Amino acid sequence: MGNSAIKAHLETSQKTGVFQLTGKGLQEFPEELQRLTANLRTVDVSHNKIEVLPASIGNFLQMKSLTLNSNKLTSLPGELSKLRKLETLSVSGNQITGLPSSLGQLRALRTLNLSGNQIREFPPGLGTLRMLDLLDLSKNHIRVVPVEVSTLQAIEINLNQNQISEVSAEVGRSPRLKVLRLEENCLELSSIPVAILSQSQVSLLSLEGNLFQVKRMRELEGYEQYMERFTATKKKFS
Repeated sequence: MGNSAIKAHLETSQKTGVFQLTGKGLQEFPEELQRLTANLRTVDVSHNKIEVLPASIGNFLQMKSLTLNSNKLTSLPGELSKLRKLETLSVSGNQITGLPSSLGQLRALRTLNLSGNQIREFPPGLGTLRMLDLLDLSKNHIRVVPVEVSTLQAIEINLNQNQISEVSAEVGRSPRLKVLRLEENCLELSSIPVAILSQSQVSLLSLEGNLFQVKRMRELEGYEQYMERFTATKKKFS
């Protein structure tokens, strides 16, 4: 990818506040973007070969959306926490194994997409993300949904295609959680906490592709309360 092509994109980005350069074989995050730290709001460099997100990413104080899907990242820098206006962070299809603890400082974050990485444990410290609507951790290697999830403010948590065999009953206490996706995991019927069915806000609990037939959910205590919420939500959107 020649500098002249990047330069042409930079001129457009200066006017629009948007930099998009996908599928061009970039091996590093374009250093030239540092000239635009004052006005870049959206950056998408998906489908490249970027291995490292530099610490200088923390200089983009106006950034609202950062997309790095399908690159070769193995980690994220702590300096991301300086992007206090960031609303969308999408890094699906990389090789990330964990998150910096400072990520919880991204108070404006609404969407965090970590799908298709190498994450083995549910990331701690996300309970401070008060604006978070969607947390996508599908297609990772997570085995347990821990107690800490009860502090999350997310409306939807996607954990499809992990290796989950255990879900904490505390998950049902997550204050805004409406959609919990747990398809294609290693859950037994007995692993489904009754509290999520009977005492939570969850109105869509997606469990296809686990170690039991979904229709057997009817056997669980609290199923009727869950179905009342499910039906009410369906009516609302039909």
